[in-house]
Amino acid sequence: MEEAQKIFKKEGTYIILDVRRADEFTTGHIPGAINIANEDIANTELEGLADKDQTIYVYCRSGNRSKQASEKLAAMGYTSIIEFGGILDWTGELEK
Repeated sequence: MEEAQKIFKKEGTYIILDVRRADEFTTGHIPGAINIANEDIANTELEGLADKDQTIYVYCRSGNRSKQASEKLAAMGYTSIIEFGGILDWTGELEK
């Protein structure tokens, strides 16, 4: 988690993907994250994730859904997925 925090402080071409439900996302999320619930990730084009080679950092609440979502994204052809667990381990700021 600390390594992710350092990376997020730098400018870059990456996406932070929160795969929790929308109601969980609105209670607080990592700054700059976009929200696509794990349940909504399927074999369809995902808004905000057009570039399948862009680095995507995936997280959820505790790490279970982010692992599932990462596997789904890989099966859909995304090539640079970094699953970094749950927001419960996040020590940085949260955005609401």
